[in-house]
Amino acid sequence: MDAANFFMTQDHRACDLLWAEVETAADQGDLALTRNLFGRFERAMQRHFEFEEATLFPAIENATGMHGMGPTAVMRHEHAQMRRVLDAMSQALAAGDPQGLLDQGDTLLMLIQQHNLKEEHILYPMADARLPGQWPGLKATWPAE
Repeated sequence: MDAANFFMTQDHRACDLLWAEVETAADQGDLALTRNLFGRFERAMQRHFEFEEATLFPAIENATGMHGMGPTAVMRHEHAQMRRVLDAMSQALAAGDPQGLLDQGDTLLMLIQQHNLKEEHILYPMADARLPGQWPGLKATWPAE
């Protein structure tokens, strides 16, 4: 696995692990811990989206000439869908409804699984093929926590 594909796939897995921690805390009825862990999970997801939309996708679009269409356009649309679900999850948690959080989490998980497959099998290999030598500079812009 090449540089961008490896790094971005590892970040997908890190987000998956954070979600598993949120689910465990919610299942155990620990609302305070669930809120804390969900905040970490949501920030990690938003950081991932931010990097892709502000850095990786524009670099791919510039390298391929596919502006406003193609795989990056699809990924942006799916990010918007996932952000709406994350908002619903946040609202459920703010209302003290961990079951609502988990129910919305099931929807998010389905979206994430489909989305990540496309990125890991199409977009990230495209980045590695089309952006040789650019990855270290792109990675250096990874948003701080």
